[in-house]
Amino acid sequence: MSKYEYDSSLQSQNPLSQAQNSVEKAHHAVTQAQSHPSSQLIEQAESAITKAHRALDQVDDDKYKEPLQTARQSLADDEASLHGLKPMKEE
Repeated sequence: MSKYEYDSSLQSQNPLSQAQNSVEKAHHAVTQAQSHPSSQLIEQAESAITKAHRALDQVDDDKYKEPLQTARQSLADDEASLHGLKPMKEE
């Protein structure tokens, strides 16, 4: 199972699963921006990353330490991948 795939049978709509879903959406947005680097997709990826950070901040650090660390690292990796991405010139 990749770091972006979570067991849906274990996921209810608790803050951790919501945060993990948000991180997964951010990853998808970053992947799209990398594949098609337009201003719009880069902005959408940045917005998704911001939302994912907010979602992670809502999770109890003591209760979910390991999954939070994994999600935060995944988000940091995606954020680093997006950093410096420039939109392609549209013709």
